[in-house]
Amino acid sequence: MSTLRFQALKETLNRKPVKIKEPRRRSEIFGKNVFNETVMRQFLTKEAYTNVVEAMNTGKKIDRNVADHISTGMKEWAISKGVTHYTHWFQPLTGATAEKHDSFFEPLGDGSAIEKFGGGQLVQQEPDASSFPNGGIRNTFEARGYTAWDPTSPAFIWGTTLCIPTVFVAYTGEALDNKTPLLRALQAVDNAATDVAKYFDKNVKKVNATLGWEQEYFLIDSALTASRPDITLTGRTLLGHSPAKGQQLDDHYFGSIPSRAIAYMMDLEIECMKLGIPVKTRHNEVAPNQFELAPVFEEANLSVDHNSLIMDVMKRVGERHNFSVLMHEKPFAGINGSGKHNNWSLATDTGVNLLSPGSTPMKNLQFLTFFVNTIKAVYDNEELLRAAIASASNDHRLGANEAPPAIISVFIGSQLTKVLDELEKVTDGKLSPQEKTDLKLNVVGKIPEILLDNTDRNRTSPFAFTGNKFEFRAVGSLANCAGAMTVLNSIVAKQLKEFKVAVDKLIKDKKMKKDDAVFNVLREYIKKSKKIRFEGDGYGEAWEKEAEKRGLSNNRTTPLALKAQVSKKTIALYKELGVMNETEIEARHEIELEEYAMRIQIEGRILGDIARNHIIPTSIRYQNILIKNVRGLKDIYADDFARHAKEQLEIIESISSHIASINSNVNAMIEARKIANKLEDAEEKAFAYCDDVKPFFEEIRYHCDKLELLVDDEIWPLAKYRELLFTR
Repeated sequence: MSTLRFQALKETLNRKPVKIKEPRRRSEIFGKNVFNETVMRQFLTKEAYTNVVEAMNTGKKIDRNVADHISTGMKEWAISKGVTHYTHWFQPLTGATAEKHDSFFEPLGDGSAIEKFGGGQLVQQEPDASSFPNGGIRNTFEARGYTAWDPTSPAFIWGTTLCIPTVFVAYTGEALDNKTPLLRALQAVDNAATDVAKYFDKNVKKVNATLGWEQEYFLIDSALTASRPDITLTGRTLLGHSPAKGQQLDDHYFGSIPSRAIAYMMDLEIECMKLGIPVKTRHNEVAPNQFELAPVFEEANLSVDHNSLIMDVMKRVGERHNFSVLMHEKPFAGINGSGKHNNWSLATDTGVNLLSPGSTPMKNLQFLTFFVNTIKAVYDNEELLRAAIASASNDHRLGANEAPPAIISVFIGSQLTKVLDELEKVTDGKLSPQEKTDLKLNVVGKIPEILLDNTDRNRTSPFAFTGNKFEFRAVGSLANCAGAMTVLNSIVAKQLKEFKVAVDKLIKDKKMKKDDAVFNVLREYIKKSKKIRFEGDGYGEAWEKEAEKRGLSNNRTTPLALKAQVSKKTIALYKELGVMNETEIEARHEIELEEYAMRIQIEGRILGDIARNHIIPTSIRYQNILIKNVRGLKDIYADDFARHAKEQLEIIESISSHIASINSNVNAMIEARKIANKLEDAEEKAFAYCDDVKPFFEEIRYHCDKLELLVDDEIWPLAKYRELLFTR
């Protein structure tokens, strides 16, 4: 019997739900460990408090002298809650978060000591920039980098550490993190959207991009994952035969949540409440042992921080419940993968959601303006949007089991399609009184009624309008939301700038009224972007052929998709908006290519090791048992033994065939890796791993999975799919 696998199963079956004591009201603990405005009023001077609030709301710089007061108040609050260390919490280009802890403790030299945390320590630190991915921006001997406090995202306590959200830049000023370009993109869309919003309300002074993410994940018992080297080291199963029962009965989705999982969720939500993360929704997902949580939407920068934080919190809470939390986009073949739907909108400082229709034709014209401009932005930049969600792990998910395809399209529903079709017929130039009346009463005016029944009906759309927001569904569950949000806000900012120029030109040159000018420009945008709108099923060759006719890209793999990151068009876009310079763009491109190659390299090594060190020896062991049985039959039946041992001989031969195929393919894969490893150019290496190394994975897996069906279950070494997915 396979000792590790069956010990893990026994341990898993004996687990009991961890008892969680829930607070009477979650509102009582919400933000308990956050240095929010309520806490600041208690621990800061009036001047310091005002400075921080202005920095949060307007981006105003904080004076260094005031920073000393802020740091003192922050330290006193943290110490009162049992904190001993502080860290600059940042998001380097690794996809995870990073932190270096320093204690408040400082000796004075006379044998005594104090707790110290000055303004300089709050505002700036110097981590080793060469230790993080930098795409050639910094050499190892030029190690200095800076983390700088981002006051728009509040400090928080995790464990006994005060975490200060920061940006991370090189000594020469280039961004080495995910947050810096995001903040620049958010500033760009704020400026552009505010200018357009003033057409409809002169009182608008600021527009915030909002984000509400939905995090999907799997919960697998930690003992079972420990028996799987592939899950432990890559976050997914590199082999494993599908179970007889998977998700085909849809009996897990929205069913009662398993007791151990609900205890985990309760514990997680309590930690989230303390950290000010407004999680609201929890439920089973489609695949067995798959779940989802989602918060109330927030301002995009804070929401991105909260998602990065929660991915860490989820894993740590999982340890308390003996769970491995799998956030890989496709941890199991043949069943649903995990996404991170990004629900995006724009909101004014006057409290208006710009992607939500209102009670008057003017408010609905405002809605149409931002609605159509977003669609046009996606159409003009669909390849860049595809690049924003590209990764080795997400490649497995896109286009499979209800996930969106790699082709970017926009779903708006049949009713809104009719509205745009009507707007497409608008007369060129000034509108007649009859046309204006018809538009306002019969087209624009009826939008709120239309949206009441325009629900989310297309699960395969990568970018869908869902009532009062766009949902970017193609984002992978492992991804940092900053990547997708930087691209989306940048392209919308660029589009809104172009829209304002076009409208102002018609008002000035053609002496049009504002409404006429807006309708004329929207009509042209609707015509130009029509090809990106798609209401059908995103699977199969039919849509691929149709997309090709429409001129839409179909970049199936990450190396292909990432080319859009460094196109002249992208470089010009980011330069114009001040989001990234050419050095930062090229560095990110190289980093993502290198990460892709390394992930495929690691998976190839692990798959080869498992195949040769686990699968082949176990199969030979079972084959020897069969051979012994055949010899016994020969001793009994002499020359007639072949008739009695026919099935055993066929299995022996089949095992030998699969072993030979595994061995030859592993050898070929190793040779392909050696060739790829010699390539110095990051793009060439990524393509080599994609085109020459990765194809061996499926071939090796096929033969390993066939052996799983042949070899005695009692000696099979790896936890099987039925155990991973249905043991709770």
